[in-house]
Amino acid sequence: MCAAPIQLLPAGRADTGRGARLATLGPGALGTEELLAILLGGGAGSLAQARKLLERYDGLTGLAEAQSHELGCRQPRAVVAAFELGRRWAATWPRTQWQIRTPADLAEQLLPAMGHLEREELRVILLNTKNVVTAMETVYRGNLAGSSVRVGEVYRSAVRRQAAAAVVVHNHPSGDPSPSGEDLRITGELAQAGRLLDIDLLDHLVIGHGRWISLRALGAL
Repeated sequence: MCAAPIQLLPAGRADTGRGARLATLGPGALGTEELLAILLGGGAGSLAQARKLLERYDGLTGLAEAQSHELGCRQPRAVVAAFELGRRWAATWPRTQWQIRTPADLAEQLLPAMGHLEREELRVILLNTKNVVTAMETVYRGNLAGSSVRVGEVYRSAVRRQAAAAVVVHNHPSGDPSPSGEDLRITGELAQAGRLLDIDLLDHLVIGHGRWISLRALGAL
């Protein structure tokens, strides 16, 4: 059973200073504890409550990870909602033209959305001749090691959309992005198929908790 949820504190005088600085200087002027205190209601004890939460989960990263496992269980709903909105914002397609020049251009964009998934996902990002992203599709969900990744499924949209190139991205729920032997095998098969289809496999990225690895940089492509 879940522990009793933390109650939001009623707003009071302690929120006045933080609220004024938030309104006049913007959120960047407030510390992490202060921003979390506002989510907790901004009452007199909210700052101490925020510190306890950050200490309990070893900072924002730990608190964010806890939300995916204890959603609505132990944390105030406002905090849960804030982290979820952050994840959805991170996964939002860029409004401007998204051109990939380095692996980091893609990995850093996908890291917040894929870094803490509880199941493995394999996504295919399609690009045109100028390496501008034209589409992104999730091809597999589940245990990739336990299922046979079909090359045809990975390249189906690329062929249909006449993509010039593709990047394959998948996550490791364990948090460690180090590629497995299966990852290297799949990469080799996809690269070979891409050459036959005249679709360049630019990279295979593995996403972990706050970290990522480029298999091209490792020499697997």
